Amino acid sequence: MLGFTRYVSRTGPAKATFVGGLRKQRERRSGFNPHGQLVKALKADIAFRTGGSYLGGVVDVVKDRWKPLYGALQAGARTYLASLGDPEQVNLAQTRDAIATVGPLAVKINPHFGLRYDDGRREAVRIHFDEEPPSREAAMAMLHLMARHMDQILPNAEPVLVDLRRGVAHRFDTSARPADVESWLAGEAAAFTAMWAATASPAA
Repeated sequence: MLGFTRYVSRTGPAKATFVGGLRKQRERRSGFNPHGQLVKALKADIAFRTGGSYLGGVVDVVKDRWKPLYGALQAGARTYLASLGDPEQVNLAQTRDAIATVGPLAVKINPHFGLRYDDGRREAVRIHFDEEPPSREAAMAMLHLMARHMDQILPNAEPVLVDLRRGVAHRFDTSARPADVESWLAGEAAAFTAMWAATASPAA
């Protein structure tokens, strides 16, 4: 889902360049996720109601190469944590991954965690870590795909995309017509699939 939603944010030749780079990365089987310990720290602060102490300590335990990244994300993560309200009223909830069929493309939908509030609300949360805020197109695609498969991910939950650097939560745009979004995504998926095939390495 991350690769596809980053793709829809691009325009013109940048789309093909992005797909080519993504394919090379996949063929090299590279793509280490440096954010894992930060997500664990955020979840621990939610679960144990520790007000950001895990987020504060995680910067000291990651490798030196990741300290600047974690330092840049820390303040926004604490802002988001505070935005959840009374820690006694919110708990983690188990989410499941889902596979979406978008035109000819299979897209894995994988939220980072779920939330369950004492008033009955639920949220399935996907985190955006990039330096730039998520584009309107990326946010729409991600939230739409999550909403479409919420019965599998976390029943009766609302999809939420959290821009962690700024501590801002993006929610589903109810003014967008689902049929229009589906049509747009199907077209993007068809183009992505064609570009992916075109960037295949020639046979030896």
